[in-house]
Amino acid sequence: MTTEPIRLMRRGLMFVLSSPSGAGKSTLARQLLDADDGLELSISVTTRARRQSERDGVHYHFIDEPHFTRMVERGDLLEWAQVHGHHYGTPLEPVEDALSAGRDVLFDIDWQGTAQIAEKLPNDIVRVFVLPPTMRELKARLVRRAEDSRETIGRRLTGSIEEIEQWSRYDYIIVNDDLECAFSAVRGILTAERLKRDRVTGLRAFVSQLLTEGRELIDELQDEAGERTSST
Repeated sequence: MTTEPIRLMRRGLMFVLSSPSGAGKSTLARQLLDADDGLELSISVTTRARRQSERDGVHYHFIDEPHFTRMVERGDLLEWAQVHGHHYGTPLEPVEDALSAGRDVLFDIDWQGTAQIAEKLPNDIVRVFVLPPTMRELKARLVRRAEDSRETIGRRLTGSIEEIEQWSRYDYIIVNDDLECAFSAVRGILTAERLKRDRVTGLRAFVSQLLTEGRELIDELQDEAGERTSST
């Protein structure tokens, strides 16, 4: 008996990259987006000022404090936090729409936001933390970026201690001492997580159908063998 094959589906996942400022998560995020058409970036809202290299609606949605407060009060944010004196948050609706449609969403956020998402949607999140090879190298990267004052760099280094202390909250840890190797590792994690058994809907029915079909084929072969034997 021929049956219609069962179509396997998958709910999207939230792929989180976190790191202290300057450790390389944003560079890895850009590389992932360039290399993977099945991944889309979750664009956060923030109350901090836009840097010269940033575009509104591409890197962040830049909003004022009253607007941010209204979003929090309405429950429009999946997560939010105050970092270095400014507020950041993730709009809930576009993320849920993507996951329901089977699309994967990339997050470039800190440990506080990651913890909130993990509490709300624990089965949909994959957490990757990126570490610098040394703190001296982290400082050098912040200086080479040439976008922050010396005082801001000092605050970011101080904040990085608190962030690094949260490493055990994450599923995977990558030391970014070689960007190419770090990217290969991050991409491998994403591929493996997409293939996890529990993320695929309809898999149990699909396997059951395979087994039923296999048993039917065995029965057919046995019947054919019996017919040949009786004819001789």
